Amino acid sequence: MVSILIDNDTLLRSYELEDANNLFSAVDKSRQHLRHWLNWVDKTTKPEHTLQFLQQAMQQQHSQEGLALGIFYKRKIIGGIGMHHWDHTIKKAQLGYWISKEYEGKGIIHECLLRFIDFLFNKVGLNKVEVHFIPENTRSSKVAESLGFKIEGIIRQSHYHNGGLEDIIIAGLLKTEWKIPTPDRSV
Repeated sequence: MVSILIDNDTLLRSYELEDANNLFSAVDKSRQHLRHWLNWVDKTTKPEHTLQFLQQAMQQQHSQEGLALGIFYKRKIIGGIGMHHWDHTIKKAQLGYWISKEYEGKGIIHECLLRFIDFLFNKVGLNKVEVHFIPENTRSSKVAESLGFKIEGIIRQSHYHNGGLEDIIIAGLLKTEWKIPTPDRSV
């Protein structure tokens, strides 16, 4: 079980099977908002699909293939964050994240990624993390830039989404580039 405290109200933690209905509800309430960015949303049409995801996530965590954590705000699931495509040889993984529509734009994803990336570099031992996003996802672009990610390239028309082929931007961050911003205590 992985648990990362973000602040007094926010916690990242490994999913439990008992989270299935609440996770499904969080996705379902933000379905219109999320479907534009995430292919899996339209394949998650009933709580059983979410339960299957949780079972798969637990197996991937156990076999060290990936890590999926819920974003809990005041004990309520409001999003998810994780790493997948975990390559143990080169110590690299890809990050993914989402947040419910009502919590977007509040800096929660940024704060969660700060702690999660630090955990991946300093506890898991990764050397590199990547974020992949479509060019029109300006929010992911801004979050990646604010955390020090560097655009490494664009893979043209390599992602099928929303009924067509789209480019994918790859942004990467090396452990040697990682610095947690220190809060400005003079304010």
